[in-house]
Amino acid sequence: MSQDVLLDIVGLRKDFDITKAFTRRKIGTIRAVNDVTFSVMRGETLGLVGESGCGKTTTGRCIMRAFPVTAGKILYTWDGCQVDLATATKPEMKEYRKTMRMIFQDPYSSLNPRMNVRKIVSESLLVNRIVTNKAELEGRVAEVLGQVGLDPGYMRRYPHAFSGGQRQRIAIARALILNPRLIVADEPVSALDVSIQAQILNLLTALKQKFDLTYLFIAHNLAVVEHVSDRVAVMYLGKLAEVSVTRELFEAPLHPYTEALMSAVPVPDPDYQKDRILLEGEVPSLMKPPSGCFYHPRCRYANAQCSAEVPVLREIRPGHTVACHRAMELTLRGIKRR
Repeated sequence: MSQDVLLDIVGLRKDFDITKAFTRRKIGTIRAVNDVTFSVMRGETLGLVGESGCGKTTTGRCIMRAFPVTAGKILYTWDGCQVDLATATKPEMKEYRKTMRMIFQDPYSSLNPRMNVRKIVSESLLVNRIVTNKAELEGRVAEVLGQVGLDPGYMRRYPHAFSGGQRQRIAIARALILNPRLIVADEPVSALDVSIQAQILNLLTALKQKFDLTYLFIAHNLAVVEHVSDRVAVMYLGKLAEVSVTRELFEAPLHPYTEALMSAVPVPDPDYQKDRILLEGEVPSLMKPPSGCFYHPRCRYANAQCSAEVPVLREIRPGHTVACHRAMELTLRGIKRR
């Protein structure tokens, strides 16, 4: 494995049991993440995209061990060695989380309304007993608030006094306080106004360059992902459909599902003729997924093989992997940039 790999996910699986009310009898299982394998290189931003319910947020929370892992490995480079987060104990995870932080989607619910900004941002310093001196603590909080574009004088205020964009800056400051190496950003701008989204994205990009951060950027907005990501991984129904360098994925996708997603991306060009691909039918149930390729009931290129055999994620071009039986014979439309 290359020394540049910071995070290596191998065969990750997460199941949720469905139980009946009152009796708590198990009546089924949802496989939210199904044999997912990818790597995140040191210093890059990997965008993880897909429609709602595809398992991208669950993947991020499994990496942080907010959810216990059903199967697979989460190999994280720690002090020059690879450790498996999937089997790490709680005391071990407490140490690993000092360099792994998460930014949540909703800045309104991710901040404790009973705590002021100083307590919210400094909490992890106190929990890990890194800083206990009050003056030093406030100095560190003031420093990190300045780094995210907030006035240090705001540290005595409570979350209700801030706008959505300011609250997300507080959440980013909370993630930065321990000087992490990896940040899992779970749709950090989807709950914000478009103009504020641009400010937060630019802030995240600037912080990445300044502190040599690595991002796993989870989103459903492909325009946002294209702007911030070095590589993109596309998920569908708990499985990876395609992984590639961002520019190649957007200009020459190999999976029909990626092509359909690209057709919905708005292009700021009045002369651009959009041919929208409308996916027919409902998203299959994860309790009873279809046979073969999970995407075949909605795919306009599907054949008999697609409904009978599960496609394997394979490399078609250098650094471009796809799980599609017909990837070599199809010519799919992307988005041509001028």
